[in-house]
Amino acid sequence: MHPTPTVRRRIITATATATVTALIMGAGAVSATAASPAAAAPVTPAVAAAPVGHTGPYARLSPVAELSARRLATADLVAAAKWGTDSPIDDPAREQQVLDTVARLATELGADPAATVRIFRDQIEANKDVQRALHRRWDADASQAPTERPDLAEVRAEINRLNDGLVRAIAGSARDRTAPYCGVVLLTSAARVGGEMSLDTVHMTALARSLNSVCEPEALGRGLSGTGGGR
Repeated sequence: MHPTPTVRRRIITATATATVTALIMGAGAVSATAASPAAAAPVTPAVAAAPVGHTGPYARLSPVAELSARRLATADLVAAAKWGTDSPIDDPAREQQVLDTVARLATELGADPAATVRIFRDQIEANKDVQRALHRRWDADASQAPTERPDLAEVRAEINRLNDGLVRAIAGSARDRTAPYCGVVLLTSAARVGGEMSLDTVHMTALARSLNSVCEPEALGRGLSGTGGGR
């Protein structure tokens, strides 16, 4: 294996075969094979913008879903970097460093650091879910295993950049995250992003987990009382 030259050019092409309905309806999963971490993709900015023509809550919550999906795509690169080494998927020291950093930035932005940390705990666990799934896949079929080893330091630099944008998106959607419409709008945004990125079942399931704490509990409670349903 050789270090790959550029992470950002590959960051979005983590997977293939769309399965948007798996997130929205909990329907049967569509089988898909993750794309090689070595595939190339266009460079994308760390600060996500809402789709053109959308305003209001969707415009504010959509960047949270988009940046979460883009952060999740880095799991393929981290998994490839650790594949065949003694580096464990769980890295408590690195995880705590991330949580401390996002809490500090949230405070600087006037946002809720505790809520931000809760969201990032889910982000981290979702990322590890994908890594474990890929390692199981590669263990079962060596022909699908990566043939290049990404530079983990370079991947983490990209993750740090995405973390910064995600904290800002979380801070900018504080009002919407406590509103009763939060869950529906967030799922709609995630479904759109999943389709655009052609995420497979593993990644869509992980994306749902990464967004689990975005809507505050009081928002979900109001949504339940107002609609008779919930997430």
